[in-house]
Amino acid sequence: MTLLQTTYDNLVLSLRYLALLLLGVAASSASAEEAVRYSVIAEKAIHSILLDVARAGDRMVAVGDRGHILYSDDSGANWTQAKVPTQQMLTATSFPTPKVGWAVGHDAVILKTVDGGETWVKQYDDPDAEVPFLDVWFKDDLNGFAIGAYGYFLRTEDGGTTWDEWKENIDNVEELHLNAMIALGDGTLLIAGEQGTLYRSTDEGAYFEALESPYDGSFFGAVPSQKPESALVFGLRGHLFRTDDTGDSWQQVDSGTEQGLFAGRLLGDGSQVIVGDSGNILISRDDGNSVSLTSRANRLLINGIEQAPDGGWILVGQGGAHRVLAGGSDRKPLDN
Repeated sequence: MTLLQTTYDNLVLSLRYLALLLLGVAASSASAEEAVRYSVIAEKAIHSILLDVARAGDRMVAVGDRGHILYSDDSGANWTQAKVPTQQMLTATSFPTPKVGWAVGHDAVILKTVDGGETWVKQYDDPDAEVPFLDVWFKDDLNGFAIGAYGYFLRTEDGGTTWDEWKENIDNVEELHLNAMIALGDGTLLIAGEQGTLYRSTDEGAYFEALESPYDGSFFGAVPSQKPESALVFGLRGHLFRTDDTGDSWQQVDSGTEQGLFAGRLLGDGSQVIVGDSGNILISRDDGNSVSLTSRANRLLINGIEQAPDGGWILVGQGGAHRVLAGGSDRKPLDN
């Protein structure tokens, strides 16, 4: 299937993974010398494709296509579009503090905010590489990583003032795509990637070793557990696996679906939620030993989830942001 045969309405893979399908398309040719192209302020931006959502204190921040970044201070009832110095697709965001956060995306762009997502500055980009970042993770306001396609891997220890290439510090000689990074409760860092690759660091990211994987299909995401050495990883065709020993061994968990699973979140009550294709939502309340499956009536692909301050959820993906009750049922249509 070619890119021309694929439309936003029939995606069967993660919208974040769409970044990989768009490689080579002439959508990003601006050089560093050209004037900054800001994301266009659009009345219906909240209904455009959004790829990730994170909580910045009591604020919700969502990122997505065309450089769109939106924030909400009322648990997703209303959203304001930020002024963003890129028009590239943004794939992921991370807020280690309520004010300081990052967003990453196509052109290997890295953006930073110090006011909770209202304004952003560009810290890094590499348009000549034609590589998207697929995830970003920060331990605090100084130390973090950006990972992406073809093993693209950067680290900062000064809040993004400088970024160091880090691909020599991971056992990924084939330069496979790195799709998601999480921290387990004991501080272990886990990366999930292409072709069933899993990587672990027990030294705060100084080096990532390859783990023996239970699956040779791509993993799109991972979610920690309230148990410090436990996590779930998930990906193509509903494949879901649990570790209780920081990745030394894995047990398959019946997801109840053969649709792709793309993002997850550990909630405040200790439950784990995973979302994916066809509006599917998986919930585990026993540290990943089992999951229950529900599907939203609209069947739209969900690519991100976060718990709002009022206890409800914000789901993002096709159709933009959806403000729902905990569990995934409709609460109220967005007003904007």
